[in-house]
Amino acid sequence: MNRDKIFKLAKGFRGRAKNCIRIATERVEKALQYSYRDRRNKKRDMRSLWIQRINAGTRQHGVNYGNFMHGLMKENIQLNRKVLSELSMHEPYSFKALVDISRTAFPGNKNVVIPPKKEGISILV
Repeated sequence: MNRDKIFKLAKGFRGRAKNCIRIATERVEKALQYSYRDRRNKKRDMRSLWIQRINAGTRQHGVNYGNFMHGLMKENIQLNRKVLSELSMHEPYSFKALVDISRTAFPGNKNVVIPPKKEGISILV
């Protein structure tokens, strides 16, 4: 890379990393390595977030994530995790319908008891 391109990429860096060519070159190279790595990590993090949201939604209906996904797979419902997480957050009735379909498709989902909701906190003295 030439000098102008390095300084353009180093704009906003602190100290001599923005105006000393040798330090700027090192910092820009390291920044490009971080950006390459984190573009892949972002995909990983988003998938993990979607799975957590789906799991929270399914547990409200007494089914865990793995059994829910297995039931959807058996019924050949091909919704990706991003769409399922959006449904679990913004469309609870539609998501409950999917949970019911998954529950009928996979026998492991039928014997699950929905835990009672806690009304208030009882204090023991």
